[in-house]
Amino acid sequence: MTVLAALNGPVPKAGVIALAALAALSLLGYGPRQRAGAMLAALVLAPVLLLADIWHSPQLAVIHRHPAEAAVGAVVLVALIAAVVRLLLRCPWLLAPLIVFALPFRVPIQAGGVTSNLLVPLYFVVTCGVLASVISAWRAPPAAPSPDGLSARRARASRRVPAAVTWLERLLAFYVVLYAIQSVYSVDFEKALQQMVFFYAPFALMFGLLRHLPWSARLLRRCLEVVAGLAIVFAFIGFVEYATKTIILNPRLVVQNDLHAYFTVNSVFFDPDIFGRFLALVMVALAAVLLYLRRTREQLIVTAVLAVLWVGLLLTLSRSSLGALLVGMGTLAALRWRPSRTLVPAGVVILVGVVAVFALPKTFGLNQGLNGASSGRAGLISGGIHMFAQRPGWGYGSGSFVTQYRREHPDTASQLAASHTIAVTIAAEQGLIGELVYVALVLMALFMLVQGARGDPARAALAAAFVALVLHTNLYADFLEDPVTWTVLGIGAALAALRTRPRPATHATAPVDTAVATGAGGA
Repeated sequence: MTVLAALNGPVPKAGVIALAALAALSLLGYGPRQRAGAMLAALVLAPVLLLADIWHSPQLAVIHRHPAEAAVGAVVLVALIAAVVRLLLRCPWLLAPLIVFALPFRVPIQAGGVTSNLLVPLYFVVTCGVLASVISAWRAPPAAPSPDGLSARRARASRRVPAAVTWLERLLAFYVVLYAIQSVYSVDFEKALQQMVFFYAPFALMFGLLRHLPWSARLLRRCLEVVAGLAIVFAFIGFVEYATKTIILNPRLVVQNDLHAYFTVNSVFFDPDIFGRFLALVMVALAAVLLYLRRTREQLIVTAVLAVLWVGLLLTLSRSSLGALLVGMGTLAALRWRPSRTLVPAGVVILVGVVAVFALPKTFGLNQGLNGASSGRAGLISGGIHMFAQRPGWGYGSGSFVTQYRREHPDTASQLAASHTIAVTIAAEQGLIGELVYVALVLMALFMLVQGARGDPARAALAAAFVALVLHTNLYADFLEDPVTWTVLGIGAALAALRTRPRPATHATAPVDTAVATGAGGA
């Protein structure tokens, strides 16, 4: 009871708001030192809030029983962080492939009585990146004052940052702060605290790191090679699962596979839909390379990789991921050619899909009704809309969907209580206020990513991947709770800002567009 009272008291709630404010400041800081200071403060505050939440959880019992061993482990961790920070100070560009490499890996950790699959490797990389950024910012000499006394705000404007990038950063910062404020009256504040500590704050820091990296065609290629290599490895793990009929993670999926005639794979991911989303987004990026490159050898390699990933995607049986892939490919086609040329093939694909659904209703689960065909998601959507109708203005508070839904539907199975449509989740939790910010954020991100993407394979891939993400998050789950969303937006913002700054084509700042002509953007 003491712990529960502490978590619902004013101190943790003030801490969440303070953490959100620091994350927002790291997005909006007008100078490297201001951003670095906010990032460092957020990096310190986040684990403090987390430890206050899980101090008495079973996962920390070993620390209470063996403090000496825990201290040794802490020393080893600090030494490892110091080594990686030193490496990043010598090779700043290495941060990007490290972040991309860490994106898929999750570690199951219990917090607040619930087991969550957390991105521990990514948190480690972000921590090292923040510390390296802080050291670099404070090592650099302060900028000399301008003769005409330009303020920091006008100095930033003089660097010609595109308005779309600036507004995207503002909307991201506003959404994070709004989420923290609405956690104060949430019916599940502990969930909101965990969302802020595990997702919003570290991902905002990651966005800032990616946004201010000196991106080049070579660096983009390296990141694509990393993510494509991971996708191939994960796909082959899925093949082994399918051949041996064994599942590495998720005991619940083992039970489901035993109850059905089909067999679903999840590779190193806990959820087949998340695995499918990862494969679909990688395929979209590789398809962009295939559409823009002219070298036969690289086209054959990319085609072979796409074939492997396509088989892996089919084995996930993730309809939402297949839909995301279709929409992503359609977006690529519209950016590569005239949009009108994509309407006919898109219409044919949709028509074939509709005919297949009505010709084979049992295959698609239509004989079970809409709720059965959607694996219970239709009921979740209607329940979320009902929650929104009860509190249309401000909702039930951040992180409250599962708790409130179970209150209203006590007979619902636990695995069916989590929302699978992000727009409905936001409406139920944050009301019309949060929904308007979400819509504005999506529209601004699309505007920023699409600008200049027609002749640039990297920006076209990012725009198509974001469109695919938006669709998938409204068919399955997560939006800003997914690090891939922040990664796409961070790189996209960096490339959008890079186009407005003419520079010599050096290794660190070569325009990305040159990759089209030279073939440097291949996988």
